[in-house]
Amino acid sequence: MKILRTPDERFADLADFAFTPHYAEIPDGDGDGATLRVHYLDEGSRDAAPILLMHGEPSWCYLYRKMIPLLVDSGHRVIAPDLVGFGRSDKPTEMSDYTYARHVEWMESLLVDHLDLTDATFFGQDWGGLVGLRVVTAHPDRFARIVIGNTGLPNGDGPMSDAFMAWQKFSQESPKFDIGFLVSSATTRTLSAEEIAAYDAPFPDDSYKAGARIFPSLVPTGPDDPAAEANQAAWKVLTAWNKPLITCFSDRDPVTKGGEGVFQRLVPGAAGQPHVTITVAGHFFQEDASAELAQILIDAIGAPT
Repeated sequence: MKILRTPDERFADLADFAFTPHYAEIPDGDGDGATLRVHYLDEGSRDAAPILLMHGEPSWCYLYRKMIPLLVDSGHRVIAPDLVGFGRSDKPTEMSDYTYARHVEWMESLLVDHLDLTDATFFGQDWGGLVGLRVVTAHPDRFARIVIGNTGLPNGDGPMSDAFMAWQKFSQESPKFDIGFLVSSATTRTLSAEEIAAYDAPFPDDSYKAGARIFPSLVPTGPDDPAAEANQAAWKVLTAWNKPLITCFSDRDPVTKGGEGVFQRLVPGAAGQPHVTITVAGHFFQEDASAELAQILIDAIGAPT
């Protein structure tokens, strides 16, 4: 497996991002003893139960820069990793290096084997949900609650939205794949030039974008998909999940619109929870409603003990 590592200077002086980087070496999944370096943020009191914030495609933990200080100021510990292929994490160069199963295994290596998270609150959006929910359902005793928005856990049984299928086609066929532009196109507020540049920072050129390019094609869209069976098994855990599950989807995301319904119907722990629709917010609602999302998490957890 050939690996690229974004030079550190690409991350110097990013807008509103004065966080200390942390790294872990995890198995690359080839079985040859080689490792990948994965980046994560670890802010706040180590004595507090962790809040795990997981990003999706094609963003990185920069997406959570406005939420993290609010959560830390409320007494919480916050973990925000970069998925392999994104942010400051290593980037395998071939699309074939990336599979749904590997993304789950890579995050399990970080969150379970390296960080040993327990009593955690999980928050996931986009692929952060698809990967994170698989980790949660594989290790349910390590998580106290689930909060999700603008995500899902497709198992190939139902059709995907037209907006998603168009996005999947674009990711494979478009000659240009400008990450900052793509993120800014899925928010309701106008991102600054500095913010757009920060989303571009992990990708000096197209050779770094294999993970970003292939991600939409890894979503299970039919029952024969390699990840369909594993996601069906994850749903069996969710349909027995009695701990809190809160949905907070946005009102202006054509890709995941209505996706909260299946979780509210099928997960026992979703009953009676304060589900929220985030208004005037796009797919990357962390950019549009960071304070509101942070407060949802703070209210869900209650006062730190």
